[in-house]
Amino acid sequence: MQIRFGLRIRERLAAAGAGVRSRAGAARLGFDRHALAMFGTDAERSGGRVLCYHSVGQPSWGVNDIAPQRFRMHIEAALDAGYRFVPADHLARTGGGDRDLSITFDDGLRSVLTTAAPVLAEYDIPFSVFVVSGWAEDGLGGSALGWDEVTALAGLGAEIGNHSATHPDFSRIDRDRAVREIAEARELIEKRTGISTTAFAIPFGQSGNWPRHAHEAARGLGYDVIYAQAEQTRAVDTVARTFVTRADSPRVFDALLRGRYDRWEEWVWS
Repeated sequence: MQIRFGLRIRERLAAAGAGVRSRAGAARLGFDRHALAMFGTDAERSGGRVLCYHSVGQPSWGVNDIAPQRFRMHIEAALDAGYRFVPADHLARTGGGDRDLSITFDDGLRSVLTTAAPVLAEYDIPFSVFVVSGWAEDGLGGSALGWDEVTALAGLGAEIGNHSATHPDFSRIDRDRAVREIAEARELIEKRTGISTTAFAIPFGQSGNWPRHAHEAARGLGYDVIYAQAEQTRAVDTVARTFVTRADSPRVFDALLRGRYDRWEEWVWS
């Protein structure tokens, strides 16, 4: 039984919890991040850091959206601080060096191509994009990348990864549905673009969103790199990523790079 993609856009966004939090939740997130930037402690770590973005200049995506000027500031601040950008797959498989950073984007939103990619090309920075196949199929009214645009990103050198068929919370679906979500997304991405995906990014990405049966399903389908959207609180045997938000001012971004959010479960629903 195939997963159906025929939901209307509004219904799909509601069903998937597409990342737009309530105002109260967004306010809490912003307060917490600024408080930790001022009063938190740096985390000890070895190896590089994988950053997780979503959209750049698509405000309807709430706290997941980064203003274009701020995105550029993040890149330039990291370079000025002596970091170097490397492919995410390199960090996932080797750990990388302490000054290594990688850029990833979840959801496959259109601004990755129109806004983020030109900035990254300017600095010759590699990046990865994790596509929700059902969203690419219907376009979300122009909000998501279509298949031609996904292919265009691959042509620019971006790694294309799997982010499921419909962006479910895997803790709320059974193993059979988990297998379909991952397998059908993989098959559709390959059918539409010719790209065989080797990495999977967990929708929502926090510790509670990735039960063991989902992990076993992804592994069984050949995914040996599975990205979380958390650091020290992530699910076992997943690759850590640091979630970047609209609230991330220069001070917050500097704190992020120093690990002040590594012990915090960042995806808090209100």
